[in-house]
Amino acid sequence: MKTVLTFGTFDIFHPWHEYYLHEAKKHGDKLVTIIALDQTVHKLKGKLPKNNEKQRKKTVEESKISNLVLLWVTENYYNCIIEQQADVICLGYDQSHLADWLENFLKTKKIEAKIVRIAPFHEDTYKSSKLW
Repeated sequence: MKTVLTFGTFDIFHPWHEYYLHEAKKHGDKLVTIIALDQTVHKLKGKLPKNNEKQRKKTVEESKISNLVLLWVTENYYNCIIEQQADVICLGYDQSHLADWLENFLKTKKIEAKIVRIAPFHEDTYKSSKLW
């Protein structure tokens, strides 16, 4: 079974998020989605999300696209790549801050997971920062 891992804030769940998860799911048999903690979002984006982490997790679960949705609560949440035995990691077109770090992490840990970038879906309209 090929496991695909996705990461995101998923604040104000919109058509880009659905598209991203559906496209990611095409790369394997099991889709695991990791929801960023509120404190992580604040650290990366400089502000808290509109919806808290539990609300965002529930919304992604209700979409029924992912097989498993997790809040990653450990100190190094990238260890989920190891724990979930990810074969493929799908990143959104706007997750450039993760791409470089992820490549180094995989190389250092000798993990052979493939990184796939998902193309934008109407990025001029469907981007959380443009919706609120």
